[in-house]
Amino acid sequence: MSAAFDAKRFLATAPEAPGVYRMLGAEGQVLYVGKAKNLKKRLASYFRTQLPSPRIARMVAQIAAIEVTVVRSEAEALILENHLIKTLQPKYNILFRDDKTYPYLRISGGDFPGIYYYRGPLKNSDRYFGPYPNALAARESIQWIQKIFQLRTCEDTVFAHRTRPCLLHQIHRCTAPCVGAVSVADYQAQVRAAVQFLSGKSSELISELTEAMQAASDAWQFERAAQLRDQIRQLQELRTTQAIDSRREENVDIFVAVVTGTDAAVSWAAVRGGRHLGDRTLFLERTATTSDERAAAEDLLAACLERHYAEQPVPDRILIAPASPASLQWLRESLEAVAEVPRVVVAAPKSEIERAWVEIAEKNARLALVARQNDTLRQAARAKALHEALRDWLPLERPPEWIEAFDVSHLGGEATVASCVVWANGALQPKRYRRFAIRDVKPGDDTAAIGQAVRRRYTRLSQEGEPLPDLILIDGGLGQVRAAAEALADLGMGCERLLGVAKGPERRPGEERLVRPDGAERVLGATSAALHLIQEIRDEAHRFAVTGNRVRRAAARARTRLEEIPGIGPKRRRALLAAFGSLEGVRAAPLEALLRVPGIDRKIATILYNALHGENPDGEGGAR
Repeated sequence: MSAAFDAKRFLATAPEAPGVYRMLGAEGQVLYVGKAKNLKKRLASYFRTQLPSPRIARMVAQIAAIEVTVVRSEAEALILENHLIKTLQPKYNILFRDDKTYPYLRISGGDFPGIYYYRGPLKNSDRYFGPYPNALAARESIQWIQKIFQLRTCEDTVFAHRTRPCLLHQIHRCTAPCVGAVSVADYQAQVRAAVQFLSGKSSELISELTEAMQAASDAWQFERAAQLRDQIRQLQELRTTQAIDSRREENVDIFVAVVTGTDAAVSWAAVRGGRHLGDRTLFLERTATTSDERAAAEDLLAACLERHYAEQPVPDRILIAPASPASLQWLRESLEAVAEVPRVVVAAPKSEIERAWVEIAEKNARLALVARQNDTLRQAARAKALHEALRDWLPLERPPEWIEAFDVSHLGGEATVASCVVWANGALQPKRYRRFAIRDVKPGDDTAAIGQAVRRRYTRLSQEGEPLPDLILIDGGLGQVRAAAEALADLGMGCERLLGVAKGPERRPGEERLVRPDGAERVLGATSAALHLIQEIRDEAHRFAVTGNRVRRAAARARTRLEEIPGIGPKRRRALLAAFGSLEGVRAAPLEALLRVPGIDRKIATILYNALHGENPDGEGGAR
């Protein structure tokens, strides 16, 4: 610890409140950003006599000052922490390469709750089960819930307006509460059983169902007894589908860190109710290197768990590998402070099944690292090939690391949309994609549309102080490329790295012509790795533009069609689209469902129904 920093004096005045802390070095650089429910308790954990983690010890030794920001809640602290990590990029923070939120199962409220796949912030009004390591595990659980307990999965807007059961009821995946085929009491019993199952109490549930089956049989309710028998068999089948499942109905998280050279990964596997739900690999950015890969793995594992359990609930047990006694003790105390729970069980694997879980997680982490390394090498080779193919033709000093591509989509000039997709660090970056709704351009004028999109995109980058990409691709020929060049010139930017991708004869792939703003052309050939990279980025720009055009056309047509119907003003139009989701939803709704929309009386509902169907809702007269 730095002699200039008096930890004891600082902790004496540290607030016992939720907030965010920033550890600063001697030159004012931010070393680490963290959050805590109790700032004083969390910060005190860094200044113990012994710190088993080399990463933490190195960081604490460099601390010259600590700044804290107190907020009102843990949620606010989490938002501020994420913002500061992204903007400050502290040296000792672990940066996840994939930052998707974990999937959950959500059971909604009301008399007839539905079960849904869910990602996002957890709300108190509903019940959540998870997190699941991947989407496949979560969706598979929903399928089992449908099969065994027959809970509805339709959205509330659909549920509220159904007049007959859907296909799921016919194949025995839903009891059709939408049409009153099941009572509230019976459906709530289905929900309670599903909650028991998702909470890991399947043995208790099977015992209750067995008793209910026997009671139904004794009362000569043989059909009911048969239904319960089938449920019991399905539950027992589910418990035996995976040999790796625990016989104890427990909730366990397994974390295994693997470090190979400069790459690192942590595999997280989840066991819920004794069922192994699969795993997920988190790739990490290493900010410091060491020759001791085991020590590095322990460091990364500690940092990963701190971040994970700051946002996720702590299970019954956490198994980790590698794990030294000192790191286990550190993790227990650290996670108890982070998650504010009285006791966290962190252990190394002991039993045969625990060792099997860890072995599988480690194998998956290593396989994922190899696959990622191979993909990185492949992408680097493609970028190098692009550099080799174009460096005598374009001013590319090195293989491009940042490429952007533009395309335009419309249908006969309707709802023109331009797209900009980004390829960086060897992969497409969907979070950085942008769409532009083209305005004040003659319908069908792709050249002007490209010029507007390029001007808007790089005006924004210029305002944010960002440089131009290494390469800018335009899907089109000389006209589109020159329009983009003019837009860049208007912004005072050069167009040396601007390249058009014009389709070949009869639009055959592999025969594309690369076009510079000065009219020079080059054909790379169908087998060129450089062309394959260009095609991939160009095709993604095309897909993103077409999708945007379809969305914009659908919204415009729904709005226009409803605007043409007498009595349907902006307020009623919004209410209809909110209730049914789209024009097709409004058209499919029966007259009785239309009457339930706020502001729609029988007269307006009749006019609307007739306009959309061309017939009288009662079947008398009207067009046929």
